[in-house]
Amino acid sequence: MTLVAVDFGIDQALEKLGIKETNNGTSTGSDYFSSGEIIDSYSPVDGALIGKVKSTSLNDYEKVIETATEAFQIWRKKPAPQRGEIIRQFGDKLRELKEPLGKLVSYEMGKSYQEGLGEVQEMIDICDFAVGLSRQLHGLTMHSERPGHRMYEQYHPLGIVGIISAFNFPVAVWAWNTALAWICGDVCVWKPSEKTPLCGIACQNIAAEVFKANGLPEGISCLINGDYKVGEMMTNDKRVPLVSATGSIRMGKIVAQAVAARLGKSLLELGGNNAIIVTPDADLKMTVIGAVFGAVGTAGQRCTSTRRLIIHESIYNKVKESIVTAYEQLRIGNPLDENNHVGPLIDKDAVAMYKDALEKVVDEGGNLIVKGGVLEGEGYESGCYVYPAIAEADNDFKIVQHETFAPILYLLKYSGDVENAIKIQNDVVQGLSSAIMTNNLREAEIFLSAAGSDCGIANVNIGTSGAEIGGAFGGEKETGGGRESGSDAWKIYMRRQTNTINYTTELPLAQGIKFDL
Repeated sequence: MTLVAVDFGIDQALEKLGIKETNNGTSTGSDYFSSGEIIDSYSPVDGALIGKVKSTSLNDYEKVIETATEAFQIWRKKPAPQRGEIIRQFGDKLRELKEPLGKLVSYEMGKSYQEGLGEVQEMIDICDFAVGLSRQLHGLTMHSERPGHRMYEQYHPLGIVGIISAFNFPVAVWAWNTALAWICGDVCVWKPSEKTPLCGIACQNIAAEVFKANGLPEGISCLINGDYKVGEMMTNDKRVPLVSATGSIRMGKIVAQAVAARLGKSLLELGGNNAIIVTPDADLKMTVIGAVFGAVGTAGQRCTSTRRLIIHESIYNKVKESIVTAYEQLRIGNPLDENNHVGPLIDKDAVAMYKDALEKVVDEGGNLIVKGGVLEGEGYESGCYVYPAIAEADNDFKIVQHETFAPILYLLKYSGDVENAIKIQNDVVQGLSSAIMTNNLREAEIFLSAAGSDCGIANVNIGTSGAEIGGAFGGEKETGGGRESGSDAWKIYMRRQTNTINYTTELPLAQGIKFDL
C-alpha cells in the first residue's frame, strides 16, 4: 500500500488508524506479500489520490481462508460471554478512534463528517447490542411424546462468514454483520468495496489490535480487497457457509445464484426505491425535514434514501413549493466542512448515471422543477458534485421504477384514500424502506397492516432513512429478504440443532412405532 499526502487532517487520521505505507496489500496482518493488482483510492471530495492498495490474488485468498479456518477452531470453543468481552473491547476502541475513522469515512466516501461520525456510532451501538446478546443466544425446550425423554434446540456457529459490503456505508454494514457473527462464534472474511479500501484497512487494524492484545488468532477477522472477481472467490467457495452481501439487485442475484448452487446460505440487502406518503393530515414541517434529508443525505446514496414522494392532490402544490424552497437553502461542498449539507457522489461514473436519469425522466414526460446539474469551479474540482434534483413524474416511468443512486426526488400525485397511495408505493420491485406522514391514526394503522406497506421497514412520521440497530434491517421482494443488525438477526449466523435425550433404560420410538428384536 502506498499513501499520498492529503489535506483536511486526513493524514493525521490515517496515522491514528494505523494506516501506513506497506507492501501487504491484503492487510490481514499476515507476513506475506500480495501479488494482486493495484487499487487506487481517490477521494470524491477533491479528487486527490489517498492511497494505493494491492488487491487479493487467488493465492492470497487461499492463505486467508486457511488462516480463518484455523482461527475458527479456537474461537468457536470460547464461551459466548467471553466472546462478548472481546467485542466490548472492540467497541471501546471504536469510541477512542471515532473522530479519525469518521473523518476517513467522510473523505474516502464523500458523506458529511457528521454522517461519518454517525456511521462509526452505529458500529459502537452494534457492539453494545452484541455484548448483551452474548448472554442471550437462547434455544428452546419442548416436551417429548416419549416418556423419559427431553428435547431442546440449540444454536452453533456456522464457521466462516463472508461479507461483501458497498461503498455507501463503508464501515457500519461490516460491523452489523461482524459483531453478531463474532458473538455467535463465527470468524469473518470481509471484502469491502474497491471504492473505499482504506476504510476496510482501518477497521481491520482496529480489530487486529484487540484480538492480538487478548492472545487470539488474527484469522477471526480477515480482509480481502478487490473487485467482483475477488468476491466471486468467496461466493463460489463451499468453505464459506454464509455470504452476506450488500449492493445492487443485479449483484445480489449473481451472489444468490452462486451461493445457492452450492447450497450455501446468503443474506442479501439490496436496492431500495423508497417512498414517503404524504396525506392531507400530515405535519408539513416534519414532512419537509424528513423528505429533504431522506433525498439528499449522503448525496442520495443510501439504500434507504427517499426516491419518491407520494403526495395527496389536495396538498400537492403546497408540499411541492415547500420542498423546492428547502432545496434552495442547501449548501453543497466539502463534506468535512460541517456547514455543508451535501457532499459529492462517489465517482464520475455515479455522476454519469445521475445525468442519464435526469435525461430519461424528461424523455418519459417528466418535469424537472429543480433541474439539478453538475457543479463546477472552485471547490468542485473532483467533478463529483451535483445539485439535488426534483422531478414531477409518474410511478410507471421506467426511470422511476429503477433505483438511481443519486439525489433525485420524484414527486408523485395520488387521489382518494390512503389505500391508493399505498398501492403506488408498493408498485415497484424493491421493498426496503417506506414511510407515511400523517396525524390520522386510521391511515397510520392501515399503512402498517398486512394490507399496507410491503417493505421490510415501515415508518410513521419519520423519513425512510436513519434506521436504529435495535431492529432487524432489510427488505422484501428484490431487496433480497435478508435481515441484519438487531432483533433476532443473529440466527442467520448460526446453525440450529434439535437434541433428544433418553434418560431411561427403554428405547421407545416416536409416533408409537413398534420395532422389537
